[in-house]
Amino acid sequence: MSVATVRRRPGTRHLRHLGGRGKLFTVSLVVLGVLVVTAVLAPLLAPHDPEYTDLGASLAPPGLDHPLGTDFSGRDTLSRLIHGARTSLLGPLGVVAVSSVLGAVLGLVSAWRGGWVDTVISRGLDLVFAFPGLLLAMVVVAVSGPGLLAPTLAMGVAYTPYVARLVRAAAIGEQLKPYITAYRVQGFSGPAIALRHVLPNVSPVLLAQSTLNFGYALLDLAVLSFLGLGVQPPTPDWGSEIQIAQQAVLAGSPLSAAAPVLAVMVTVVVFTVVGETLADRVARRER
Repeated sequence: MSVATVRRRPGTRHLRHLGGRGKLFTVSLVVLGVLVVTAVLAPLLAPHDPEYTDLGASLAPPGLDHPLGTDFSGRDTLSRLIHGARTSLLGPLGVVAVSSVLGAVLGLVSAWRGGWVDTVISRGLDLVFAFPGLLLAMVVVAVSGPGLLAPTLAMGVAYTPYVARLVRAAAIGEQLKPYITAYRVQGFSGPAIALRHVLPNVSPVLLAQSTLNFGYALLDLAVLSFLGLGVQPPTPDWGSEIQIAQQAVLAGSPLSAAAPVLAVMVTVVVFTVVGETLADRVARRER
């Protein structure tokens, strides 16, 4: 297997065989499509205003008016779950965008220039890699305050080494191929070859890693929101919804917590399945 194999976190290897099944991969893509449509059309799909408080309906059980019941403040759980898809997907998207751009640039420069440039970039990536992403996000939040932007940027930096190392390995492999020599003979500059030809050829590996990173980032940002360091109530977010629902669980109404927990679990699993499947296809292509 090539050294450019997509990096997976511990505990996801058992999904490789599951992700290889066409039906599960297709189902995962359909679920992801539904999640995206739900996030985009949240104002049209939600039956109630997600921030409307009705203390008279506190912890109301599921019914026709509130299919998933209400939380401790009487807010509709289904509406908050639907609107929460926006922030819960937007944050990981930002993490993937930041880490993909930084990782691709650093990986290409490191592979193409080599020498002391490669050494400096590699040691810098090792330093970031050794620093836990959640801890980095907490430090940034402690300085800038809670919200969505600061943790997203911090997690984007923390995820950059995963992408940069992968792109570097793949780019080094591409440099050994005859077409690179041919372009150099024709007078193409190094940056032009790297951007126009090497980057498109390593993009499948980059896509597979970014898909895996999306699921991991969603889970990490949900944890931050649960701890009160991410999206702040009353803005709906799956992580903060789980934190809010603790009171409902203690009051004997666990459905308010079960819904956002299930949403996070399903989303992380389907992104992992899709990412693992893409990674396996890339690995088979490189054999």
